[in-house]
Amino acid sequence: MIHFSGVRGRIDRIVTSGASTLIALLLLSACGETEPTATGRPVGVFVAQETKFTNDIVLSGEIMAEQTVAVAFRIGGRVTERPVNVGDHIKLGQLIARLDATTERNELKAAQAALVAARGEMTTTRTAFERADRLMSQGFTTRSRFDQAVKDLESAEARVESAEARVRLAQDRVGFTELRADIEGVVTARNAEVGQTVQPGQSIVQVARQDGRDAVFNVSAQVLKAAADGDARIRVSLVNDPRITAHGKVREVSPEADPVTRTFKVRIALVDPAAEMRLGSTVNGRLELASKEIIAIPASALVQSGPFPAVWVIDPATSTVSPRIIEILRFDAGCVSVSDGLEPKDVVVSGGVQALHPGQRVEQLPPADAPNVHLGAAARVASCVAPQS
Repeated sequence: MIHFSGVRGRIDRIVTSGASTLIALLLLSACGETEPTATGRPVGVFVAQETKFTNDIVLSGEIMAEQTVAVAFRIGGRVTERPVNVGDHIKLGQLIARLDATTERNELKAAQAALVAARGEMTTTRTAFERADRLMSQGFTTRSRFDQAVKDLESAEARVESAEARVRLAQDRVGFTELRADIEGVVTARNAEVGQTVQPGQSIVQVARQDGRDAVFNVSAQVLKAAADGDARIRVSLVNDPRITAHGKVREVSPEADPVTRTFKVRIALVDPAAEMRLGSTVNGRLELASKEIIAIPASALVQSGPFPAVWVIDPATSTVSPRIIEILRFDAGCVSVSDGLEPKDVVVSGGVQALHPGQRVEQLPPADAPNVHLGAAARVASCVAPQS
């Protein structure tokens, strides 16, 4: 005889146990669905901040004097002495070169002799005038003779003045046979040798003035346009020692391009350059071109809304997200430069953007630092890495 009571009891226990397990699973499932709704989906965020996009352009050039002066004689002649050479530092009044002054000294002696003769003649003429003046006052001479005495005296005085001028001119020409420095600087070139006959105005030496130094670069037209469009800042450093730097500003731009290289010569006036930046030193010039105010975001925050680029922006009042279409100025490794669509202090989702939908509630993880577009390209890659959820 088969007893069903024991079997029924076991079946009841199995059914009861299975129902309990099913109820527990349903409760756990329900808890798992309602918890994200209460707290929101965790996402990585950062706060948008305005900054300036910069792009560094490195150029190679050399140090030159702000002004280079060609020193020359005012008169021609044969060079008898030139005590300075290339590289010499010259001071005010220092002798640079000397001409043969034999002819000029002879002219000076002749002018001095003519002056002595003119003064002697004027003395005789003045005596005659004084006698005619006395006779005229006493009525013992005629008006015509007195007038002639006046004219003779005026002519004698004029001849004396002319002779004095000739003496001064001759003295100047003797002085012009010595070429002395009227500036301080360094001799960069010599263009005449002892024994050479030179013409008036012909360069004897070239002197670089000490009152300023320029960094000179040959720049393409594209770089010139970029520098004109932005706020250009120039930092110059020595090639053989990059630690020695100086800042500068554009002082002069060549109006014409070089016919061979098609580049423009740009002179950068250096502000308080170091003594190590000697004339002729090779330097690198770093040109920082700054744009208008922009907002840089990590590339991980970028999504697409239809055909347009967009980001998810969090409403601080409701902690919900909504898509925001943006205008992109530039892509960098790890960074996106936004020119329009975002405002400072906007909270942008940078991690977990793939699983979001409009109006979804989110929970913010600690915000990331804003990307630093002032840094170089390698540093910008590290600074634009967004935290992942």
